[in-house]
Amino acid sequence: MESFDYYEILEIEKTGDKELIKKAYRKMALKYHPDRNPGDKAAEEKFKQINEAYEVLSDDSKREIYDRYGKDGLKNGGYSGFSGADFSDLFGDFFEAFGGGFGFGGRSARKREKFPRDLAIEINLSFKEAVFGCKKEIEIEYKSPCKACDATGSKDGKLSVCGQCGGKGQVFVQHGFMAVGQTCPSCGGEGSKIDQKCKECSGLGYETLKESFEVNIPEGVDEGNRLRVSGRGNVTKSGRGDLYIVMSVQEDEHFLRDGDNIFVEVPVFFTSIVLGESITLPTLRGEKELKIPQGTKDGEQFIFKNEGVRNIHTGSLGALVAVIKITYPNKLNKEQRELAEKLHESFGHQSMPYKNLFEEACKKIKSWFS
Repeated sequence: MESFDYYEILEIEKTGDKELIKKAYRKMALKYHPDRNPGDKAAEEKFKQINEAYEVLSDDSKREIYDRYGKDGLKNGGYSGFSGADFSDLFGDFFEAFGGGFGFGGRSARKREKFPRDLAIEINLSFKEAVFGCKKEIEIEYKSPCKACDATGSKDGKLSVCGQCGGKGQVFVQHGFMAVGQTCPSCGGEGSKIDQKCKECSGLGYETLKESFEVNIPEGVDEGNRLRVSGRGNVTKSGRGDLYIVMSVQEDEHFLRDGDNIFVEVPVFFTSIVLGESITLPTLRGEKELKIPQGTKDGEQFIFKNEGVRNIHTGSLGALVAVIKITYPNKLNKEQRELAEKLHESFGHQSMPYKNLFEEACKKIKSWFS
């Protein structure tokens, strides 16, 4: 395998936290999954690299070693690349959407289909579409068994027993006194081989069809959420599977979303903080009045309940959080400076809160050397 950087392969910065790493892995694994790129060796290799990168960067100790010493440090520590660790906690039953091809569970014991029943796609949503829901017209490509060869991929549906494994789909390699079983390299674990490829499907055993339909996206979906559409997956001999739609949501230039809560930054000029002010605040569903009291601190938050995003499960509304950002003038003209100086002087000793404090500190320091 060629040398590659784990951060570059996931397309993230080195400062990324675990949540960012997980999010990047979801996106890249979905893009380069072998079931979405059949026969593409480059995509298959990329998928292996993505899994290797995630296994290291999601583990604090391995990541620390990698950041300090690179891959050589991992090798010296006894780590030698992707080991097929359990990623099922990351995607849950998401892998089921690909037919369980990773060997994480019960499906590995079943007879393999030419392709998985379930199908997964990613769709892009605007911030508004995700928050308020929408209807989307989507087009998918799905697989269906080739009728000409009865999904065998062989001319007239005839298959011959694999000579290397004798139809078992596995071969055994002797390591000392132990025999280790592995997938037959000749038939790919099928136990049978194609003598003559079907002309209709070029030996694949399936045809690719297109379908368009409308999907209702519920209110409140977020980045990485999945929507299951029953009976819109691939077609196999055992029936048609389901379609899993993975949401990719665009960010908004004004609102920042955190779960069901929405944050909005409120730039306020320093004189408004001194005098106090009421301003009109934009919300997801209209406008609200925000009263800023005198002496408000930079970064102080004001919460408006039930002005956030509707929870997709409970139906309750999150909050809108207004965050104060105090701004100051870059320059003052002559008149502004004179006014500022008069205001400063009008406060007397109150305008120099540091004076008494620092005078006492200076006296104390002098006494140390007297």
